[in-house]
Amino acid sequence: MRRSEKNRTKDCALCLSLLLLAGCAAPAAQTPPPAPAMTSGMARLWVLRQANPPGGNVDAAAPMVYANGVPLAPAKEGTAYFHDFVPGTYRLTVQAYGTPTGRGDTVQLAPGMQSYVQVMGVPNWQVGSTAGGGSFQVLAMAPQTAQEYLPTVTNLGQR
Repeated sequence: MRRSEKNRTKDCALCLSLLLLAGCAAPAAQTPPPAPAMTSGMARLWVLRQANPPGGNVDAAAPMVYANGVPLAPAKEGTAYFHDFVPGTYRLTVQAYGTPTGRGDTVQLAPGMQSYVQVMGVPNWQVGSTAGGGSFQVLAMAPQTAQEYLPTVTNLGQR
């Protein structure tokens, strides 16, 4: 009888270990649902913010992104969203966290075009600012790079 109790204990320990290991396994990659087709004559801008960027994140920050001074949507850590625009030139800026620099990125959007930008916390000197410290910046992304990141973030859809 004593031997069977030891076996049960070993079996329970083995099951518990397997359950713990199963909980540590990475979840199956999920393909985000495809974005709806653009309306004819429009252009699409994707805004991404990595979950764990190389420079780190500012805790709890969800800076607002602006297009030509008009609020678009906040950029939350680990998310992406898109916005369809009338073709034209748009100056993209982001809410200041840290030392504001007033810097942004300008995109020229043509009909049917998809462009990508990322919101990142960076030291101000890296973007050519003479202001000390750091802040969020809107930075252009190559389409190929953006396509690699999109499956790793939560797609919030149209904003």
